[in-house]
Amino acid sequence: MQTRKLTGTDLELPILSFGASSLGQEFRQVDVSEALEAVHAAIDCGMNYIDTSPFYGRGMSEVLLGVALRDVPRDSYLLSSKLGRYSGTHFDFSARRVAESVDISLERLGVEHIEIMLCHDIEFVDMQQIVDETLPALRKEQEKGKVGYIGISGYPMHIFKFILDQTDLDVVLSYNHYTLQNTMFGDLVPYLKEKHVGIMNAAPFSARLLTGAPLPPWHKATPEVRETCRHAAEHCQQHGIDIAQLALQFSVANPDMTTCITGSANPQRVRQWADWIEQPLDAALFKDVQQILAPIHNWFYIEGRPENNDPFEG
Repeated sequence: MQTRKLTGTDLELPILSFGASSLGQEFRQVDVSEALEAVHAAIDCGMNYIDTSPFYGRGMSEVLLGVALRDVPRDSYLLSSKLGRYSGTHFDFSARRVAESVDISLERLGVEHIEIMLCHDIEFVDMQQIVDETLPALRKEQEKGKVGYIGISGYPMHIFKFILDQTDLDVVLSYNHYTLQNTMFGDLVPYLKEKHVGIMNAAPFSARLLTGAPLPPWHKATPEVRETCRHAAEHCQQHGIDIAQLALQFSVANPDMTTCITGSANPQRVRQWADWIEQPLDAALFKDVQQILAPIHNWFYIEGRPENNDPFEG
């Protein structure tokens, strides 16, 4: 699989990477043996950068991923995990928890170091704590060799400028903001390049919004957004193409996005994604879909604390 250099690091990432949130049953109940096979399918397809978090399945994702990787040579894959978010309402970005969380993730994953460690969904807390306490503590773990590079992840575009205007990061990870429907993260690229930070994108399907699958119950899409995306999906189907294929091809194609992270506990689905990105994007269909989605282009929702969201950012 094609790779790209992650700015500010010595890492080469595949353009399509494996997200292990599915191993934590964030979208549906999974068959454990099938989920473990999905990890191996991803690595076999060249998706050898794998992203997880203690939040996914409240530890289940990291544990199952550790089992899946038990007999896989450590130099054949790259890992990222996260810290700070541990349930829907439990957040702890204290320096003490940083050290504990890194050690627990290493133990669950069965490794001695993790290539990338991210502060997870920082929009739910006072973000000044991330600057003043969390990141300095994480730099100490980096100095110990437990983590290679550090960064932040979250939903609102505002979080990236808030942190990077005050301190340095190695990498950032955004989700749902570089898709067929929402390209706000792309608008932030010039700023991120100026800061010499590695840029990673996740969730090209916008949590199933840009697929034919039922949305998870927690999805925040409005009725208008759901209906518009359904119309776009039906239009693609009439032309013999799954809208998910178009969505994935679009998100992977931008060279400014070092990698696009998505995951499934279905190994056949993982192999299908690897096949899709090798196929040419249907330019005419893409133009049609853009027109259909135009009324909801860059629609987004409020996530975390209201003050950590800026509707004018991006």
